[in-house]
Amino acid sequence: MSIRQVCIKLHLAAVAALIATAFVPASAQTLRYANQGDLKSLDPYTLRETTTIAHHGQVYEGLVGRGKNLEIIPALAESWETPEPTRWRFHLRKNVKFANGDPFTADDVVFSADRVRAKGSDFQTVVPADAKAIKIDEYTVDFVLTQPNPILTSQWDVWYIMDRKWAEANNAVSPTPAAATSPSFASLNANGTGPFTIESHQPGVKTVFKVNPNWWGKPEHNLKEIVFTPISSDATRVAALLSGEVDIIEPVPVQDIARVNGSANATVLAGPELRTIFLGMDQIRDELLVSNVKGKNPFKDIRVREAFYKAIDIELIKTRVMRGLSTPSALMIAPPLFKLSGDFTRPKYDAEGARKLLAEAGYPDGFELGMDCPNDRYVNDAAICQAVVGMLSRIGVKVTLNAQPKALFFGKIFKSGGYQTSFYLLGWTPGTQDSHNVMFDIMGCRDNPASSRGATNVAGYCNKDFDALTDKVLQETDTTKRDLLIKAAYEIANKDFAYIPLHQQALAWGVSKKVKLVQRPDNQVLPYWVVKQD
Repeated sequence: MSIRQVCIKLHLAAVAALIATAFVPASAQTLRYANQGDLKSLDPYTLRETTTIAHHGQVYEGLVGRGKNLEIIPALAESWETPEPTRWRFHLRKNVKFANGDPFTADDVVFSADRVRAKGSDFQTVVPADAKAIKIDEYTVDFVLTQPNPILTSQWDVWYIMDRKWAEANNAVSPTPAAATSPSFASLNANGTGPFTIESHQPGVKTVFKVNPNWWGKPEHNLKEIVFTPISSDATRVAALLSGEVDIIEPVPVQDIARVNGSANATVLAGPELRTIFLGMDQIRDELLVSNVKGKNPFKDIRVREAFYKAIDIELIKTRVMRGLSTPSALMIAPPLFKLSGDFTRPKYDAEGARKLLAEAGYPDGFELGMDCPNDRYVNDAAICQAVVGMLSRIGVKVTLNAQPKALFFGKIFKSGGYQTSFYLLGWTPGTQDSHNVMFDIMGCRDNPASSRGATNVAGYCNKDFDALTDKVLQETDTTKRDLLIKAAYEIANKDFAYIPLHQQALAWGVSKKVKLVQRPDNQVLPYWVVKQD
């Protein structure tokens, strides 16, 4: 039987995007994929989380996208230019239709620019709050900024454009918040311009993607559908792969990698990831939400934050919890994304020193607090949190762990849920592959309701000198000067013990042995999978 090349965009991972390229027989036109987490909402502005964005990216598209080497490429915008430093002009692709047949025009871009910044959106920072989207004609849109932004297009590859007419007709003008307790029309239905459509969506059960026969692009595949099934149980997910029930799983638990690699039916695609896993501490409330300390917030004392940092034995987490599949980090960004990262080192593990710091801060016997953690989002996330609980107990801090599915976790801790946490574990991959994203979104002050700065700064860390450097970084075009500004900002944050960066995790996908793995010349895992007939 003859086979031919097929290519689908399957998942943002490893570096930023994971693209599957397949050689499959005509009879094998269904790809079955399982992930530990669920796809709660189809609304593309509900949750700024990599796996969710990747699923949405099968159906929705942005003005720009990323190519096979992660470069910015045209998508719904065929071209763009900057007639003046604060004006970007986008020329839209013509003859593009949404899945329901509605034509794509400038009206949809202007509508999407308003909707993505509206209350309930988890993507409010992607389009500057003070930017104006102006329709020039049916296929031209200007974005007028208050200050130059040379990396604007790099911030927009996961800002997906919605159909204004469809949204208005279905009472979906407002974004669906991550904390929503009842589904909206846009969370259960999708209408994009992308290469796939949604045939059915049952949250927590199954989502079926069908090929969009009217997609404007040129398909490189013969697939008819992708069937996504959330399988939260590690054992069940691995068993489904080994039995042939599914073709691909993510992640492979670190304790099962050797088992999968030793099986007759599957193997593991593993490689480094740019996501940084970190711990955050509520530094904004006058009293922690869950703590026996009343009338004050221990985390407002830098000595307490430093004590927590030094109480974490990162090498033990690497060897025992991650089984060597992690890279300890001194910064809130992965080393490949900042060339001066080598100038920074983590404070050494020092439990005795941590106890002394707590005593100096007025907590000689420690204190009690709650901790929030997902149990189905990152590699061994709940196990990491359990290890942290044990390490903090050594310095007299009693932590009550609340580990829950990511849908509940994100809905609680992010802006739409009111940042309801005192101490938490989170992961972040800068969508722009640049420090500014981390500095503005995760570490910027969120004290100005009119600004989108710090929208995902759950901890509420705030240092105005840091913010001033962030603004300079955005506008600086000289690479050397820009790197020095970034370094100065990170030095401030590290001195403040703003966060506790833990590590960059390794990515581990389980794939059928129908899949041929290809290595890039630089030894990075090439974001292509070649699937061939048995």
